[in-house]
Order: sequence, then C-alpha cells, then structure tokens
Amino acid sequence: MRLPEGWVTAAALALLPAVALWAWAADEPFTITLATRAAILALAAVGLNVALGIGGLVSLGHAVFFGIGGYAMGILAFHAQTYAPLEIGPLTIAGTRSMPLIWLVATAASALVAWLIGLLSLRTSGIYFIMITLAFGQMAFYFAISWTAYGGEDGLSIYVRNGFPGLNTLVPIQFFALCCAVLLLAVALQWRLRASGFGLALDAARQAPARVEAAGLSPRRLKLAAFVLSGALTGLAGALFADLNRFVSPSMFSWQLSGELIVLIVLGGTGRLAGPVIGAALFVALEHWLGGLTEFWLVWLGAILLGIVLFARGGVVGLLTGRAGPHV
Repeated sequence: MRLPEGWVTAAALALLPAVALWAWAADEPFTITLATRAAILALAAVGLNVALGIGGLVSLGHAVFFGIGGYAMGILAFHAQTYAPLEIGPLTIAGTRSMPLIWLVATAASALVAWLIGLLSLRTSGIYFIMITLAFGQMAFYFAISWTAYGGEDGLSIYVRNGFPGLNTLVPIQFFALCCAVLLLAVALQWRLRASGFGLALDAARQAPARVEAAGLSPRRLKLAAFVLSGALTGLAGALFADLNRFVSPSMFSWQLSGELIVLIVLGGTGRLAGPVIGAALFVALEHWLGGLTEFWLVWLGAILLGIVLFARGGVVGLLTGRAGPHV
C-alpha cells in the first residue's frame, strides 16, 4: 500500500510531540529527553538536507557548524555564570543566558564560517568537495581540543540551562516544546525553499549545472547560498544540543557526527521533508533500545542502513510512498 507523501510527512511531524505528550502524562522525563534529542538532531539534519537533498552537496564537515553553535552557547553562558566579560581585542562582550541572543550569535557565526568554507570548497565537486569539508571538520576538531581556555579536550560544563521568555526550560516538556517548535519552523522553511524559485534553480544546478549557467545563473552562487543556510540551521541545532546537555566538547566537531547526520537523512529519505525527522527518531530509538541489548548496536544499525540503501533508495519515506527520492 502506497501512502501519499503528505500523509507521511504529517504523521512524522506529529510523532515526536505525541511521544513527548505520552511520556509527560506517564511521568517519564527520560523519554521526553530522548524525544528532545531526536528533535534537535532532526533540526541539524534538516539543515544538512538543504545542502544535500536539494543542492546535492555531500558534506562530511557539517559538524563544524554544529560545534560552532554549541560553543557559541557554551562560551556566552560560561561568561555569564562566571561574571567575566569576553574580551576580543578592543571589544568587551558580556555573557548571556538568553536563548534568543545565543541563537542569534550561533546562527550568525555558523553562517559566516559556512560562507568562508563554501567559498573554498565549492571550487571543487564530488569526492574533492567531500574531502575538503572533512579537512575543515578535522581542523575545527583539533582546534577545539587545543582551546584550553574553554576546557580543551575535557569540554566545558554549564551549570544552569539558559532561559527563554515565558518558559521554564528546566522543565523537560517545556524545553521539548521549544525545540519542537524550532524544528517545525525549519521544516516549514525547507518546504517553502523547495517550492520557491531559488529552490527550483538550486535543484536544477544539482542536476544540470551547465544548463543553469546557460540560463544566466551561477550554480556556484546558488550552492553557496544553500550551504550558508544549511550551516546556519545546523549551528542553531548545535546551540540547542549544548543547552540540552549543558555541556560542550570537541566531540561536537567530530567527523563521526557529520556522518551520523548523513545517516539520519539516508534513513528517512534524502530530499524529503519528513526524512530528517523520521531518520532522527529511528536513530535515537535504535540507539536506546539496541544499546540496552548490546554494546555492538552500531553493527545492527549498519545492517539496517545497508538494507535501506539496497532495497529502499528513498529511505523510510520512499518505502512508504513507493517513490524514490532525488539522486545525489
């Protein structure tokens, strides 16, 4: 039975809130935390899906933006809790516990770094683009390890979760609601982007860059804009992830995390609106359930991923709708 993709998308977007509300009613705060983690990882995957699913940019360095968002939160909150301003040359910046301000810094810093990385990386394509983004990711990872002012390889702990106006973010269901709202806005943005003239031009640049260039558009500029937006969304997810754990560490820059984000998209469906959400929910569920059975749960995840790649090229969404996703 093939289901309409709109139904699958609606069901997927309702999945995490339904699980969180059930856990809240059953007084299961740990399950709410798992749902929150899935929502944040889905947000990061939505960011990557803009570059990968629409633009065809396979990036193994997206953890750079995730880590920048996390460290933006960590640094600002650290200076707020120590009452010591951040000094950058002649500038003196006070720390803050305000989530909106932290999100603004995280997205702006991630977008700026994405623009710089994109300027260099998009001079290449294919395997060379993948390797360059991986190299930038490793550079950021080792820089974070050597950054002893903010914990180095031990990371940096934040004592109290940052605040959002009108909410008590220490209450699990309220923090989940905040993360879920941001995720829904990001999915709506991706839907609007995909249907816009820019999204259509970006999709065309992925499939036939020569024809796009002949029409007077620059495929590189289109992909750069998508890469910057992708980095900004992933950085926002990093800030939320750091607030969830109240901890940041160099592992947020690791290439394994970049690979996990790609796995989430492949599991759910590349280029699909619901793909990142389904992939993140499935990944977190398998990590929790299989991890409780065996420490080698990644082997079983690999087997599931192999089966999807071989027999369901459109991921879970493609399996349910009977339609393969875009070829990257």
